[in-house]
Parts: sequence; C-alpha cells; structure tokens
Amino acid sequence: MRLLHTSDWHLGRSFHRVNLLSAQAAFLDHLVDVVRDQRIDAVLVAGDVYDRAVPSLAAVELYDSALHRLADLGVPTVMISGNHDSARRLGVGAGLMERAGIHLRTDPARCAIPVVLTDEHGEVALYGLPYLEPALVGEALGARRADHAAVLSAAMDRVRADLATRPAGTRSVVLAHAFVTGGTASDSERDITVGGVAAVPAGIFDGVDYAALGHLHGCQTITERIRYAGSPLAYSFSEVHHRKSMWVVDLGAGGALTAERIDCPVPRPLARLRGRLDDLLADPALTAHEESWLEVTLTDPARPHEPMARLSRRFPHVLSLLFEPDRVPEDPLASYAQRLKGRTDQQIAEDFVRHVRGGSGPDERERTVLREALENVRTEDALREVDR
Repeated sequence: MRLLHTSDWHLGRSFHRVNLLSAQAAFLDHLVDVVRDQRIDAVLVAGDVYDRAVPSLAAVELYDSALHRLADLGVPTVMISGNHDSARRLGVGAGLMERAGIHLRTDPARCAIPVVLTDEHGEVALYGLPYLEPALVGEALGARRADHAAVLSAAMDRVRADLATRPAGTRSVVLAHAFVTGGTASDSERDITVGGVAAVPAGIFDGVDYAALGHLHGCQTITERIRYAGSPLAYSFSEVHHRKSMWVVDLGAGGALTAERIDCPVPRPLARLRGRLDDLLADPALTAHEESWLEVTLTDPARPHEPMARLSRRFPHVLSLLFEPDRVPEDPLASYAQRLKGRTDQQIAEDFVRHVRGGSGPDERERTVLREALENVRTEDALREVDR
C-alpha cells in the first residue's frame, strides 16, 4: 500500500506579513498531482491543517477545494487535528465526509477506531490520534499523569488493544501530533511543554508498522518507522536550510517499508545575511540573494540611517531586520532578545526572581509554583480555543 504522509499545512498563515495563500494553493495543487501521478492509495495529514482555531474564510475555501479534489480522485484521506486546530471545528461534518473517503479524526475517544483499507497483502489499519492536550484528555483516556507521555501512552495502549483483535498479519499505521524525542524543532512551532517536558519517547509507538508524525516543521526520520513530514512551506527563518517535502511510504507484506521524499514547490528561497550595512550593499557574492526572502542582521556599532530603505533598493524582499552591534560580550547594551534566545518561559521566570532578589534564585517549592502557574495559563488558553 502506497501512502502519502504530509502535515502542518497551517492554512491561512503568513510569513512576516507576506500572505502565503497563493503558495499554499500551489502546494495543494502539487499534492493532488502527486496523489494522481504516484498512484497513492491513501493520504495521511498529521495535524495543524489550519494555523488558527478560527481560520479565515480564504483558508477554509482552500481546505474545502483540496478535499473535494482528493475525493474526486477516489483516494481515501485520513486527517487529524493538531495543536493549532480547533478539533471541534475541524471535525464538523466528519460523518458525512467519511462517506466520500475523507476520514477526520479529531475526537480522542475515537483514537482506537481505525480506517481499514485492503490491498493484495491484506488489511491496513490506519489510526488517527489527534493532538492530545494532557489537561483536557488525560482523565478520559485513563492516563496515569497529566503529561504528554502519559496521555499518548494511554492512547497507544488503546490502539494496540484494538490491533490485537484484528486478523493476524494486519499492518498498522498511526497518525500523531507530538514532539517525539530525537526530533529537531524550529522557531515556528507553538510550545506544547507540560510539566517542564514537551518531548515523548519514540518507544511509545512500539508495535505499529509506521508512525506518521506532525508538529515539527522539519522533515526528519526518528527511526525508519517513525517520521515527520514537516511543513510544506517555511514559516520562520530558522527553516532556511530545510528541504520541504512529503513522504511517499510503501507498506508491503509483513510490514516491509520503504520511504521516499517528494519535494514541495518553493515560492521563494530564504536566506539570512549578517554584516555591516555598507558591506552587504557592496558585496557582489550576495547577488544570488537579491530575489530571496531575507532576514538581515546588521552588526554596525551604531544604527545606520534608514537601513531598511537602503537594503530594499538592492534586496527588495527583505522581511526581517535585526540589529546586533559588534560589542564586547559583557556590554550592558547587548540585546535583551539575545539574552532570552533559546530560554523557556520557566527559565525566564526563574531568572526574574533571581534578578529581583539580588542573585538568589527560587527554591524547589517556588519552582513548582511557577511551573504550575505557567501550565494553568496554557490550559486556560487551550480551553478558550475549545470553547470558541
């Protein structure tokens, strides 16, 4: 059985104020072409279909058009909700869509009800695990703790229990939206940390033939049977070196597996430039980047006059301008953003306590209070999105 694994479309998202709907439409055209030309048997969409819980009308129309074209090809599509999606909204009409071969899995209670397809080697059970917010679904799934590893383990226990009831030799595929240990994150993913831990061990997916993952925006292989498709477009400059693609996965007899990457169309290349303004404007080696979307970091000791206007005359697609003046590391004027870069909300809060106390950081009890407060804010945000 030939499967096309994709994820993280983020329909409706912009890139530094550049509207990406036309690029997303081009990607979906490409996806439909691949499904037809590569004789795909099923399409797997591993979450974050939309970028917002309440997507724009244009994003919904793009989604609707893509599903109609896939249904017209007669190719089943299995789709789960991600942490950016409103599971309730995405799941509206799921029963009706199922009749057209569009299988939406947005309800955690249905994670062990597979879509069953058949080929010459027998049955393939496709299980869709939507994004599982621990505070909202932990109790319903019977998880031992309210964290990502526990709720995903509880869901996978249900999957394995159902699989055990199926005919011998049934092959299995799981779609999930999570941060699995060993994956590499980028700046454009929303933090899903709970209890100080965002990642879950890859061993959670033991017992299935393929895990089609979503959430991380870089295409990557955790193991031969556990892969991220990544986002089809770049959504941050941290993805400058990403090769945007989808996986074509062939699942043969006995679970034999091969996978091939299919590149996605690139609307415009990305580049990061760094240096003094006059040097960047004069450097002939940068001609290749004159049509790229650019993030430019200026290192002039003093901020130049009208830097964006001057850069744009040579590089008309500069989208982000940063300043990191050449200064000694201990310079008190060093960028505040630089000092915060790569630090979690918990670390920033603890640093603040340390600062106002003159160097004395929080004790273990206070760290717990801070962690619980941050998690309560995340849970309230999640509940608000569910209620919208």
